[in-house]
This record gives sequence, C-alpha cells and structure tokens, in this order.
Amino acid sequence: MPDHTKDKGDTWSPFPETADIETSNDDYATRFRGKTGAWMLDVQTRLTRKLLAGLERGTLLDVGGGHGQLAHPLADDGWRVTVLGSAKSCEHRVRDLTSSGRAEFKVGNVIELPFPDKSFDVVICFRLLTHCEQWEQLVRELCRVSRGPVICDYPTSQSVNAIAPMLFAAKKKLEKNTRHWRLFKHREVTDAFAATGARIVARRKQFALPMALHRALKCAGLSALLEGCCRAVGLTALCGSPVILRAESVRG
Repeated sequence: MPDHTKDKGDTWSPFPETADIETSNDDYATRFRGKTGAWMLDVQTRLTRKLLAGLERGTLLDVGGGHGQLAHPLADDGWRVTVLGSAKSCEHRVRDLTSSGRAEFKVGNVIELPFPDKSFDVVICFRLLTHCEQWEQLVRELCRVSRGPVICDYPTSQSVNAIAPMLFAAKKKLEKNTRHWRLFKHREVTDAFAATGARIVARRKQFALPMALHRALKCAGLSALLEGCCRAVGLTALCGSPVILRAESVRG
C-alpha cells in the first residue's frame, strides 16, 4: 500500500484500498506474458463475454481495471468503457484506449466509488476482490453503481487452491512478483452479494489446475489440453478457480 504521508507522483493515492496500483503496472503484466499468459487471458475473456451475452452494448465500469485485461477486448466489442483506478499511474496500460477516446479513465476510491447510484449498465471488477481487505464494502459499491449485472472474479478455497498457502514460498520463488491474497468460500461471496440485495445467477470456473503450474509448464498447448480434459470430465465445474460470477439485483 502506498505511503500516504507524502506525494510520490502518479503512484501516490490517498485511498485506503490500492491493490489495483500494483495490478496495473508492467511488472504485474509479466505474469501473463508469452503464449501461456495469452491463453489464460483468453479463457478469462471468453467466459466473461459469455456472461455478457445477450446484453445491449452500453456503459461499462471496470473497477480496478488498469491492467487492461478486459478493458481492451470489451471496448473492441462496443462497450463504452470507464476504467477506475486508485492512482493516475493506473491509466498506463489502458492509455491507448483513453487517448483514442475508446475509453475513459477516472481516479477514485474503489470502496467509495465516485459515481451516483445506478450509473452504469454493467460493472466489472477483476484481480481486486482477492487483494482488498474491505472486500465486502467493495461488493456493496459495485452493486450500488450498477443498474444491470455485476461481474467479478475471485479465487476459491474449494479447489486445489486450498493448498496454495502452504506453497506460497515456492510460488513466490517461481513467479517473483506474487503477493498474499485471500481465498473465498462460495457461500461467503454469495452472502456478501445477498446483503446488497443481489443474487448470483451464474458462476464460470476458469481452471482446474493451478495457474502457477501452467506458468511453470510454459506450454500453452499442453495447458489447454490438460484443462480441456478436466473440463470434459467435470473437474473444472466441481472445483475450478478462479471463479467469474454474474450477480443481478433482486430489488425493485
């Protein structure tokens, strides 16, 4: 978390939750470099597009989306994207979109979003819930500003990730830039959305095997084959992670 006592330039932020500053930088993007990284992002994009299927293209808020993983493909799909980041530096990897007018960028507090209620047709949030200490407040804000669905991701302990804390040291040695994160039970995420008056209508699970394993294999074709087999036998549906969910309001 940035030191709030003095200005540190574009990475300085006055807000209490600033995990997206790190996920928006070039070092974090190296976790998805090469063919294996591109394949993992393609899985994420494909499942997200399925959860958006059937919706008329409109306004879409990407909270903490400075990593650009979904801002780029969704802008290509015709969504009017606004990316919100905790600091000016979070615009770096989406500047091609903002400079061309294909997206907007706003600096703001991710757990106190600077928008009125029901400001956007869709709100998405990826790579943030797991690093956010006040994650339930983040969920409330995502639901508050959406007049349509909320789509976000989270890693679950109800998967092979259950052993991840024991392997953290090895994972950090392998990936260099990994950091501590929170694993969720499906029920606690369901309850957090229910507390806002929303219900989860769909969950899509990305990988049956750990993403760190796929990075270690460095063979996108083999990873795709392994995951295809897991999906075919129902292992991914049973215990896949991370999970991408779609939640909708049940009020009014």
